[in-house]
Amino acid sequence: MERPQHYRFHQGEKTLPFEDAEYEGRLAKLRAHMAGEGIDACVLTSMHNVAYYSGFLYCSFGRPYAQVVTATETVTFSAGIDAAQPWRRGYGDNITYTDWQRNNYWRAILSVTGSGKVIGFEGDHLSITQMALLNEFLSPSATKDIAPATMRLRMHKSEAEIALIRAGANTADVGGYAIRDAIRVGAREVDIAMAGRDAMELEIARRFPDSEIRDSWVWFQSGINTDGAHNPVTTRKLECGDILSLNTFPMISGYYTALERTLFVEEVDDASLKIWEANVGAHELGISLLKPGATCAEITHKINGFFADRDLLQYRTFGYGHSFGVLSHYYGREAGLELREDIDTVLEPGMVISMEPMLTIPEGQPGAGGYREHDILVITEDGNENITGFPYGPEHNVVG
Repeated sequence: MERPQHYRFHQGEKTLPFEDAEYEGRLAKLRAHMAGEGIDACVLTSMHNVAYYSGFLYCSFGRPYAQVVTATETVTFSAGIDAAQPWRRGYGDNITYTDWQRNNYWRAILSVTGSGKVIGFEGDHLSITQMALLNEFLSPSATKDIAPATMRLRMHKSEAEIALIRAGANTADVGGYAIRDAIRVGAREVDIAMAGRDAMELEIARRFPDSEIRDSWVWFQSGINTDGAHNPVTTRKLECGDILSLNTFPMISGYYTALERTLFVEEVDDASLKIWEANVGAHELGISLLKPGATCAEITHKINGFFADRDLLQYRTFGYGHSFGVLSHYYGREAGLELREDIDTVLEPGMVISMEPMLTIPEGQPGAGGYREHDILVITEDGNENITGFPYGPEHNVVG
């Protein structure tokens, strides 16, 4: 039997997160950049860019995936283990590569790009090994890193994207209420986290019945476990007076949203209340600063000043917010839109960004624990729209 290096296996009906016009609009902007840079073909390899330009969110499991965009074609490349699912869930063509022969993945890509072309690649994603194979199989006349340009393009959201992100923020609120209802002395972090995740998945299934239900998660932390924003869930049991960190993360078609709140079990001591109120104050100040024309660095310095005036700046552990869209803890980061001292990006209408100050007070000090509030905001023509609805602060979140 002569086995192929690659083939097309298309069956079923295409079901995508957005209308075809949305993907055509994204591809048109990418192709305009390619034309300006003299790029013949882009070989996109990251989960976030393949999802952004095709709608297909791949599951690598150790295998490489890609999307090639030329002036006239857009083709995703997937492993045979996925059969026709990548075609059904992706805009444009799809080619399946086989593993009968090593590097059939690159032979399949070559069948679309051709040899000796100017190739765009993602410098922040492609490994040294895969870059060497790109050069070996495609024999490019030149290569150009398109990762910074694609990041800038993703930072500006379309109306369709904002609608999906808004639905995600609403879903995060649903998970938050389910978690708050499950909080009580003696309950385990893991059980409370599952209540939030289950509620969000049911809400996604209700709102988006044709979507793939995958990758939503919850980090629910208590006591010392609140010291890091991304600390995994444990089996620790809640105690009266515990500080809590509620974090819900629904994933809808590759789009990540989040809700994060500080809570206390039944009561909050005076030292903790003072720090909590200061963090809430920084949160509210930050929200007021998110408007067109402001830079990420300027906003950061103003919130730094707020904390410094209260002798709390030394307890800040990371930036005050970041972009939202096709990104996740598994993949992706639009690092050009983060509220940090070293980012000078100017906020513009259509950007979506979080405000999420966090203070971590070490164990043994009054008010020990991690304090965090997190809202998602859409930058508008004259300010912002807060699309997070779950309440924050001591008035609402001393529970159990």
